Amino acid sequence: MNEKAATILVVDDTPTKRYILGSWLRRAGHDVVEATCGEEALSLVGAILPDLVILDVRLPDIDGYEVCERIKADPATAAIPVIQISAHAIAVADRAHGLDRGADAYMAEPIEPEEFIATVQATLRYYRARRRAERMAHRLGELTRVTLEINASTTFDRLLRVAVEGTSKILGRRCSALAIAVDGRIRHYFVVNPGVPATLLSPAQDTLDRVTRLALGDASGTAEFTMSRDAWLQVLPESVIRGEVSAVVSRTKVGRPPVYLGVEGVDPPDPDELNVLKQLCQALALAVDALRAYAEEHMIALTLQRSFLPSHIPPTPGLELAVRYQPAIDNVEVGGDFYEVLRLGDRLLVGIGDVQGHSLHAATIMAELRHALRALIVEDHDLGRVMGRLNDVLRKYHPAMTATVCLLLIDPVTGAVELANAGHIPPVIVADGEARYLGWGNLLMGAAHEVYRVDKLEIPEKGALLMFTDGLIEDRDIPLDHSLEVVRQMATSFDDNLEVFCDRLIDHFGAREDDVAVVALRRTD
Repeated sequence: MNEKAATILVVDDTPTKRYILGSWLRRAGHDVVEATCGEEALSLVGAILPDLVILDVRLPDIDGYEVCERIKADPATAAIPVIQISAHAIAVADRAHGLDRGADAYMAEPIEPEEFIATVQATLRYYRARRRAERMAHRLGELTRVTLEINASTTFDRLLRVAVEGTSKILGRRCSALAIAVDGRIRHYFVVNPGVPATLLSPAQDTLDRVTRLALGDASGTAEFTMSRDAWLQVLPESVIRGEVSAVVSRTKVGRPPVYLGVEGVDPPDPDELNVLKQLCQALALAVDALRAYAEEHMIALTLQRSFLPSHIPPTPGLELAVRYQPAIDNVEVGGDFYEVLRLGDRLLVGIGDVQGHSLHAATIMAELRHALRALIVEDHDLGRVMGRLNDVLRKYHPAMTATVCLLLIDPVTGAVELANAGHIPPVIVADGEARYLGWGNLLMGAAHEVYRVDKLEIPEKGALLMFTDGLIEDRDIPLDHSLEVVRQMATSFDDNLEVFCDRLIDHFGAREDDVAVVALRRTD
């Protein structure tokens, strides 16, 4: 008895032979399609992709050898097995010729029914085993590809879309995924047919809890289950399904939100398909946890970083100010960039700086320098001495670290400015529609003992100053001088609104690999 009914194409120009061979095959449980010549056979092979071809060697238009050779030469049909039959070409050389040109078996007539059916069954077993192996190899390759894409996803929605679209494509079924996003809201993505983009649905918030109770409960690990359409609709009445649901629920640790990955179809998945589904769900659960942990760490880092910055900008008559701090994209660690704005009687201290590195250590040093600056400037308004003492603090307590700092002490009434610069990118001064850098100043802090000079200048009425950290302009593939010139040119066209200008400046350079701090100010009187 055959393992499973097959579709078999019988090719012979003799009606009696087609009838006899067809009747044997039908009694064995197979579906039979008939062809009377080589061209008709080739057309049917391409159209129906039969599981097996029974092919007479002598045909009226093309001989069976060539038909077989053409079947095997086409990548779409090359795997289809061919059994050649002949009542005339029965010599050893004929059989060898047929096998050399692609036949999987060669039978000489007269043929006994038992031998014929046994040969058919053996050929089908080999063909099916080969197809299973090829299909499994393809699935494993796709599984690796989709898993890599899952792990490379940088957003929660992208992660779920990759998982559900990849699963649908690998298994050739409708597919859906459920997970709790970082914001605490449930996401449900659904693919109607393989190759179709996933659709975002809006399920009830407790949907994942209801599904998880079916197999996993509150435990950790991975569990699979299968449910009929009617039973599934009792759990999720809002579902739009046509057949049985086979699914996997996975949770990496007790107390963490699970993920669900399921497929739907009239026929249940075979063990290999269920194993692929299980592996994809486990990969999805791990990636969701990693992305959630990353987002939580990123939020903690940002909260810590922002706590080191001024909580508000003091209003200063005669000056308009705008500040920006933008953390590096995809960077969990806090950085060393900072800005400072302090009222000192009738004058305003404005500072910007960047401590070497991206780490909690860099951020704590940044906080130490900022607090030291606040303490020192209260009693001593000489920027050169303050800079020197900040340098001494850094060299004494953190000898392996360096920092750049630029300080301005501004009189809003007159526009008079005192400037001290320790290796930072110099400010850009804007006046009468022209912009220029003010000079590079002294050595950065932490490198050596240094006496910092104080330069004096004046911001004219309606004039402006722009300060920024190097994270705004540093790119691996763009010379620094080029980016500095871009900033200078942009500064010549300050918007009436400084807030708009700062946004335009940051948007121009796009997402950064480093933190960015920007301070822009303008005399209004």
